[in-house]
Amino acid sequence: MIEIRHKKTSAVLLRVEADTLAAAKLTGSKLREANLADLDLSGASLANCDLRDANLRGARLKGTQFNSSYLNNANFEEALLTAANLTDAFLIGANFSHAKLDGAILRYAQAAGAIMIGTDLAGADLSMADLRANLQGANLMKADLRGANLSGADLSGANLDGANMAGANLATARLVGAKMQGTVNARGRTAEQPTLRARAKRPWWQLWS
Repeated sequence: MIEIRHKKTSAVLLRVEADTLAAAKLTGSKLREANLADLDLSGASLANCDLRDANLRGARLKGTQFNSSYLNNANFEEALLTAANLTDAFLIGANFSHAKLDGAILRYAQAAGAIMIGTDLAGADLSMADLRANLQGANLMKADLRGANLSGADLSGANLDGANMAGANLATARLVGAKMQGTVNARGRTAEQPTLRARAKRPWWQLWS
């Protein structure tokens, strides 16, 4: 049996009759402020759960289902969320610093105020998501950002190479030092690497003029 406890009081929030939480069916569970740090929940179903303020730091969450869950202010620092499903999830104020969300699905996710510093979102589906977040140094290479709300987002130093940002809202977004080679911009145009203009040759007799 596994006991999931409150991160502050250690009160038991849920008992699971299993030896592991990997692939566990926990849909709809009430786990607010739960301590799930460093646990293996790979492939588990946590859809429609209340995980507000939960601690999932360093947790293994590859392929885990979080669709329509409440994850506001949850801590996912350095967690592995490769191919996780966070469709329609509430991620307001959540901390994903240095977490791996490559290939994850965050369609329509509400992530205003989220901290995604150095987060790996390569190839992730972030279409129509509210990403008014801190994405400094994030890897968004080939991510799907179509229709996403990035207004006011901090994308300083982010890698947006090959990302699809068609229809995205980038009003007042900070893009200092961002990489955008091959990015499809908000107007549907592809950014290309600027070519260096060839230096015009001058006749030899003008070289000293």
